[in-house]
Amino acid sequence: MKYLLLIYIDPDLAQALPAEEYDALMRGCLRHADTLQAQGTLLMSQRLQPVERARTLRTRATQARVTDGPFAETRELLAGFNLIEAVDAEDAMRIARQLPWSAYGSIEVRPVDDLDAERVRLGA
Repeated sequence: MKYLLLIYIDPDLAQALPAEEYDALMRGCLRHADTLQAQGTLLMSQRLQPVERARTLRTRATQARVTDGPFAETRELLAGFNLIEAVDAEDAMRIARQLPWSAYGSIEVRPVDDLDAERVRLGA
């Protein structure tokens, strides 16, 4: 089963992290990602651009509105994601615990629906 690990960062905690410590964490994450990818566990991972580069689209009553920024109702900002293959939710959580970023925000572990199965169900 596929799971999406959504990595949220508290900007204040991230900015307080010394650059050399951040670089060491990232190096470790990249090496770990390479290992998980070689095992077939990590399907994709990306770090997102800063929220200042984001734009949000909302459509209400056929009226589309685009605003700058994510306008999330949270202190933590979405910083990146990992798409993984795991046996079950506990296995996905075990993999998430291997990432250091929950110390600087949170990691949401969310099952991914099978869109191909939905396509078949709808005859699309």
